[in-house]
Amino acid sequence: MSIDLTQDFFALFGLPRRFKLDETALEQAWHGLQAQVHPDRHAHLSDLEKRLSMQWATRVNEGFRTLRKPLARAQYLLELAGVDTALETNTAMSPAFLMEQMEWREAVEEARAAAEISELEDLHRRLLAHAREVRAQLAQQLDDDHDFEGAADTVRRLMFIDKLQQEIDEALIALEN
Repeated sequence: MSIDLTQDFFALFGLPRRFKLDETALEQAWHGLQAQVHPDRHAHLSDLEKRLSMQWATRVNEGFRTLRKPLARAQYLLELAGVDTALETNTAMSPAFLMEQMEWREAVEEARAAAEISELEDLHRRLLAHAREVRAQLAQQLDDDHDFEGAADTVRRLMFIDKLQQEIDEALIALEN
């Protein structure tokens, strides 16, 4: 049993370094690696080997969590490309995007205040479709154009969209209870 803890997550799972990912292949690779490195398989070994097994299992799980989520995967790809997304410091967004976000938020607030579950569900569906479009743009920027600066901006946009999706989900849960 041996895993190179310095290799990137894509290499760890034997996957190409791309935003578009074969999720089935990722899951199969994760299960295969888990079967190799799970600490229970190494309980009979020395303390050093047990610690190594725990490190390997932790690395495999961290890689799986990162690669299976599109936003985390995009951020990781940008990190590998040496691009700082400046998520904490760069909040500059285009006026058109900010206006769009305000319109989405107003629609959510109005539907929440009026207890319009069907309207919130419709907003949820529309936002999911919009997020798919943004992820497709992100895939183009990362995989095809290698436009990492543009992708960093798109990652910041996707973060706003994901946060709004969570707000809609929370509003639906609150109204359904």
